Amino acid sequence: MKLLRHGPKGQEKPGLLDAAGRVRDLSAHVTDIAGAALLPDSLARLRALDPDSLPLVPGMPQQDLRLGPCVGGVGKFIAIGLNYADHAAETGAKIPSEPVVFNKWTSCISGPDDDVILPRGSVKTDWEVELGIVIGTGGTYIDEAEALSHVAGYCVVNDVSEREWQAERGGTWDKGKGFDTFGPIGPWLVTPDEAGDIGNLGLWLDLDGQRRQTGSTATMIFGVAHIIAYLSQFLSLQPGDVITTGTPPGVGLGQKPPVFLRGGEVMRLGVEGLGVQTQRVVKS
Repeated sequence: MKLLRHGPKGQEKPGLLDAAGRVRDLSAHVTDIAGAALLPDSLARLRALDPDSLPLVPGMPQQDLRLGPCVGGVGKFIAIGLNYADHAAETGAKIPSEPVVFNKWTSCISGPDDDVILPRGSVKTDWEVELGIVIGTGGTYIDEAEALSHVAGYCVVNDVSEREWQAERGGTWDKGKGFDTFGPIGPWLVTPDEAGDIGNLGLWLDLDGQRRQTGSTATMIFGVAHIIAYLSQFLSLQPGDVITTGTPPGVGLGQKPPVFLRGGEVMRLGVEGLGVQTQRVVKS
């Protein structure tokens, strides 16, 4: 299934994408694509529905029908840094021996095609296409062999980053990662049965039509199961938590010379089988 949230900001309703690429409303069956709706029993009930029996939502998704973040009520938005060896190399960083963990504030979450707003005075805002994990069954001390059974689905994430605040203003990375609009999620949550080989998905990002990032989840240093098991050793994962898993090479910081967002650009990015995002960059 491809689950989504459609409608104006703050008023999104739950839905799913049918075989014709149209949105079907799920409001009669779940209140939101969030929390308990992401548990296995709930997903099984939604999967059993006939999409043609559900109300058709007017408009085409990502054209004249806005999609919101594909998950609502996110409790934790956890990120993994330097998780592609070639990306670590382009930034001059050492290959980590354990996952590098930081937070993106949940207030940064936005729809897949909403504008990305540059922070005031920003001169080093950057892009990062990533594979996102959405937790279904929560837990602590999760065994790596069982970790994938805790996944409700996968999605595209743009881990937008302000590099000056991330690396030059003291403290941890979190400050540069959590500005409002710095966490586009979606367009849809793709359940594991439709997500393909999660360990070998292509990722890409274009800036104003020019390819900047190309990569594959096959080159991740720490895979999805390892990340889930690792995080669960020191925090409880809960339904609806989102984990974004790192970016392949081609970020602005790694260009020679570096290239950063100034306003007016259009970012278009995607993960194989999980959909595409398009964001216009605007000055605050």
